[in-house]
Amino acid sequence: MIDIIFNITKESAYLWMAMSPYLLMGMFFAGILHAFLGTEFISRHLGGRAFSSITKATVFGIPLPICSCGVIPVAASLKKEGASKSATLSFLVSTPTTGVDSILATYSLMGPLFAVFRPIAAFVSGITIGALNHFFNKENEQPAKPKHVHKQLKPHLKVKEVFSYGFLELAEDIGKWMVVGVFIGGFLTAIIPQDLILQYFSNPWLHFLVMLVLAIPLYVCATGSIPIAAALIYKGFSPGAALVFLIAGPATNAVTLSFVRSKLGKRAFYLYLIAIVAVSLLAGVIFNWIWKAMGADLSLIAPHGEQLPLAIRIISGVILLLLILKGFVKIKEKDKTAEMKLELHVPDMNCNHCKKTVENALNSMPSVARVAINLEKRTVGVEGDVRVEQIVNAVREAGFSPEVDKNY
Repeated sequence: MIDIIFNITKESAYLWMAMSPYLLMGMFFAGILHAFLGTEFISRHLGGRAFSSITKATVFGIPLPICSCGVIPVAASLKKEGASKSATLSFLVSTPTTGVDSILATYSLMGPLFAVFRPIAAFVSGITIGALNHFFNKENEQPAKPKHVHKQLKPHLKVKEVFSYGFLELAEDIGKWMVVGVFIGGFLTAIIPQDLILQYFSNPWLHFLVMLVLAIPLYVCATGSIPIAAALIYKGFSPGAALVFLIAGPATNAVTLSFVRSKLGKRAFYLYLIAIVAVSLLAGVIFNWIWKAMGADLSLIAPHGEQLPLAIRIISGVILLLLILKGFVKIKEKDKTAEMKLELHVPDMNCNHCKKTVENALNSMPSVARVAINLEKRTVGVEGDVRVEQIVNAVREAGFSPEVDKNY
């Protein structure tokens, strides 16, 4: 038993140190994108019904480091500000599937071929889903007009936002899933016998089926999925099957599918799900074909994080761990929502992106004096001279489903 625990810890530590330098670099670039572009920039470019809005939504979504749940309120905001359903669907797929942080982390654990092919697959997925909805689910509604003008940060505040978002907010968002993903990756590497896959899953098509069964219901972020996929390849799954998991995992989960069904319609929901399955399977097949055509060179899909000096990997791993631990400590801060005049339960508020979206929506209301949010309990406390209906409507317009105690 002690040997098993030691092996799991050792493999998990190896994965953590291999990813950390690249992930920290990606978090820095993520902060730059957030501070100097942000969702406001995207909103201004996705309001048309032309096919070009689908392309823009896909291209803008690929580098953004927004997780599977964080993309939902952003997509709701884009839709409210005039983005078409097709552009919104494209953004929902391309954004959580990859990002600057996960691209670099993919290179560290899965090699250059995955690092290049993954964003290409995200682009194709976004275009395909947007195009299907554009041609088979015609929209007759008029473009919505933005309800307010976004404030621009001053240059010195943008620089501060780069580090605040990249190394604090983003670390808090992805921290839990990074830890879970690395632990699962270490567990799979240490526990699964090397010949298990070859013995029971000799048919390559079974690899794809297993990946889809795992990916569609499972909540996993673009970065957290990497150590899991890398461990599955190490244990015998085909690289293409791992790519299926990397695409379908972040893009499909119960929360995202529920959002698409309720906010974008039944037909959009089925087109979304069918397209994700079809594109991920096709991408996996093509990836295997390309890799074999290049001589099935293992260096193309092998970890490259260990190429950095050990000291850099250790220091980076410690820094990343401290940043994530800070996020965990922050979550455990005193719950102030129960002290407020009005308390809402928002079950689909899952990350710091969600928290900021709700905070901004409520703080923009003149009659709201104070807002407190407990992300762990998914509760929102509000003080001020404002009616319950107004608070509920504001949270709903932000893309969430608030629940109010019947006593209010």
